[in-house]
Amino acid sequence: MRILLIAPAWPDPIWGNNEGRGKTSRAIFPPLNLLMIAAATPPGHTVQIVDEGVSQLDETTPADLVGITAMTANAPRAYELAERFRARGIPVVLGGMHPSALPDEASQHCDAVVVGEGEELWPRAVADAEQGRLQSIYRAEKSPSLAGLPVPRRSLADPRRYLLPTTMQATRGCPFACDFCAVSHFFGRGYRFRPLEEVVQEVRDSGAKVIAFVDDNIVGSPTYAKALFRALEPLGIRWISQGSLNMAKDPELLELAARSGCVGMFIGFESLSPENLAAMHKRQNRADEFSAAIRSIHEHGIAIEGAFVFGFDGDDEGVFERTVRFARQNHLEAAQFGILTPFPGTPLREKLEAEGRIFDNNWAHYNISQVVFKPLRMSAQTLQQGFNWAWQEFYSLGSMVHRLGWFRRNASILWAINLNARQRLRHFLEKMAVTGGILAPQQGTH
Repeated sequence: MRILLIAPAWPDPIWGNNEGRGKTSRAIFPPLNLLMIAAATPPGHTVQIVDEGVSQLDETTPADLVGITAMTANAPRAYELAERFRARGIPVVLGGMHPSALPDEASQHCDAVVVGEGEELWPRAVADAEQGRLQSIYRAEKSPSLAGLPVPRRSLADPRRYLLPTTMQATRGCPFACDFCAVSHFFGRGYRFRPLEEVVQEVRDSGAKVIAFVDDNIVGSPTYAKALFRALEPLGIRWISQGSLNMAKDPELLELAARSGCVGMFIGFESLSPENLAAMHKRQNRADEFSAAIRSIHEHGIAIEGAFVFGFDGDDEGVFERTVRFARQNHLEAAQFGILTPFPGTPLREKLEAEGRIFDNNWAHYNISQVVFKPLRMSAQTLQQGFNWAWQEFYSLGSMVHRLGWFRRNASILWAINLNARQRLRHFLEKMAVTGGILAPQQGTH
């Protein structure tokens, strides 16, 4: 069969790239999930991958089977594409975090839904499609083993279209279960890791000198992380990933990470409020230890992109200024500000639904950049405006000059990431200036 795998366009109100028009020519990462699914496809079939984030989809492409992955924000686009291909008589399989959370909804738009991780389920779906007997739901009884995973078919993604074209994954899941995070719902509460020798061999075979590990928490098991970092050290690579802040409490872990080539970590601080952290069940984060932890990580030559979320019940109108001031004073190389978003399948959504506080169920707005619920201690409009202001203020010229002195002495790969971010920021600020605030709260229904 001719199999077409699609990563739908992301409905980003800041950068555009809606409706599969291929407005951007580069993205940060290729869709590793589809590269893995391509590798898991049984032999004898041809596979094509289209990432709408970097290229335009030709909907007349000949295909015998279409597979589409979807997060919540691009689920409407995924459903639209699925229905168009089905109208041509081509069977469609939907998978990813959103269809896995709401398989009954997704099944209204496709022929089959893969619920959960797809390496073991996809070959079954392909075989059934070949025989013309697709099942409506493919669901694994348990999480698959991470031993012997197929090597991603990286040749199916044009490396020139991605800032970091070589992505890998050593672990899946997270040992923590924050109320607002969909990771635990998708992967389960377990934290699993691949055999070290398989990760190291994949790194060697890739030939890449810069790698992005897309793990949700690469330091979730300090014992495994230390063994992984020791194994990576002789390879002479540089790498980035994401992990929890408690890595700073383990000097040996930090030292091994630095020696193995770690140049940057994406870390979820989430909030400066102990009340908020306790309410979201992120007890591993201690707000009074944040600054010391940042210093420890910086002292090992590792840059930090900090993630902060606005809209928790403990947040008042001063949260925006406090958060930006903290990020600047602690010289974070980059920051990602998000609006609390009640994703399907999370305890947060159950809570806000029970309280009648969700006013927008248009999934396209679930991009952590738009308010879709009623905050407790401020208006939705104030939350939206404060979020907009935080981005503008943190990435102002004065803020960047203040923060990036240490950064100039660090790894060149982070310069590339920063340059990419600044290009996007310029677009963001231009839009803000023209519209007076492009992210005004919107009511809507799905």
